[in-house]
Parts: sequence; C-alpha cells; structure tokens
Amino acid sequence: MQKSRIQNMVLSAMFLGIGIVLPLLTGQIKEVGDTLLPMHLPVLLCGFICGSQYGFAVGIMLPFLRSLLFHMPPIYPNAVWMAVELATYGLVVGLMYSKLKNKKLVGTYVSLIVAMITGRIAWGITKWILFGLQGKAWTLSLFIMGGFVDALLGIVIQLILVPTIVGLTKKWRK
Repeated sequence: MQKSRIQNMVLSAMFLGIGIVLPLLTGQIKEVGDTLLPMHLPVLLCGFICGSQYGFAVGIMLPFLRSLLFHMPPIYPNAVWMAVELATYGLVVGLMYSKLKNKKLVGTYVSLIVAMITGRIAWGITKWILFGLQGKAWTLSLFIMGGFVDALLGIVIQLILVPTIVGLTKKWRK
C-alpha cells in the first residue's frame, strides 16, 4: 500500500511537470493553447493512472504554478477557472474509472467523456460567476464557442491520445 502511494505521488509530480512544460510547445500563445488544451492531457492521465485525489490535486495546482512561473495563464481570472476545470477533470475521470467494472476501451471512453463534459460545465459556471463579479456578460453562445467549438482540435487530440496512453500504461504495468 505504501509503495503504490509513493508511486502515485511520484507519477503525479511527473504529470505536474509535464503540465508545466507542455504548454511551452504552443509558444505561450493563448489562442493556440485554447485550441490544443495542453494542460488537460497530463491532468486526465493523472486521474486515470493515479486516481481521483491525485488528478484533482494536479488539476488544481497546475494553472497556479504555471501562472507563478510563466505568468501564463494570468492568475485572475484565468488560472481560477482553469483550476476548477482541470480539478474537475482529474477528480471525475478518476472516480468514474475506479467505479466502472469495464476498464477496457469502453470504460476508458465513458470516463473520459463524462469528465470532459463535467469539466467544461464547471469551467463555464466558474467563468459565469467571475465574469458576473466583474460586470461582464457570459452567455451560452460564448460557453459553446469557448468550451467546444474553439477547443474542437484539443478535444479530438484528447479522445485519441488519452485512451491510447491509458491502454499502453495498463499493458506496461502487467
């Protein structure tokens, strides 16, 4: 038990490091990051591989650490709504995957899709609250554009890479 806890802590630190570095490949350009969603991948993988509590922790810390290190995303309000979104991804994907009996490809996709939807809803609600506090409008059409249309390429990348890496990791662990 202690060995797996330490292993999960080390893997979580690795996923956190990947999440800090991966957005550098987008050149720190916000629009490219909003399209490719580079911080989502390590958080989702952490939730699958290490469990919900580790995925949650990595998800909530990652935007704030990146903000402190690289000033991207801006700490308020962007890092706040990103932290809520990513923490939701890590928590939900880990919980769903641990509760499903089918840990094969179908279970992986069910967990991933449910986490992606709930994470986007959490992001939208948080953004709506923070925009409201600033006296700005956050409409359903802005939510759909930002959460789905603009992010379509990143969503496709997640739907391809995450199940592939989870499947390879399961084979490697055996």
